[in-house]
Amino acid sequence: MAKLSINIGVLLIILGFFSYIASDMVSLTALIPSAFGIVFVGLGLLARKSDDLQKHAMHAAMLLALLGLGGSFTGLRQIMTALFGGEMPARFTAASSQAVMAVLCIFFLIFGIKSFMDARKTGKE
Repeated sequence: MAKLSINIGVLLIILGFFSYIASDMVSLTALIPSAFGIVFVGLGLLARKSDDLQKHAMHAAMLLALLGLGGSFTGLRQIMTALFGGEMPARFTAASSQAVMAVLCIFFLIFGIKSFMDARKTGKE
């Protein structure tokens, strides 16, 4: 789980920088995925550092993923609407960045829940 947190974090950092460049470096909000990514990487490194901290760090990462999904879900909805014949979002770059962030957060949540369920079955709570 710690490795996944670090990998998702790196992807979010890259997403934020590409979004910032795509917005002609005008909108600092395009860097929001990078901020989330830095925290994901930090939590992943913290989880690797100590077995005692792993459980707490991964729970915090799951909460972060849930918050990230909540904040970026609108972009995912806008892109899905456009893909199925609806109106194209006014700020396509922002909506695309939000959609990618939402998908990464969903991916992390799914694998995190599976990991927690597996840990409970094996008694490694």
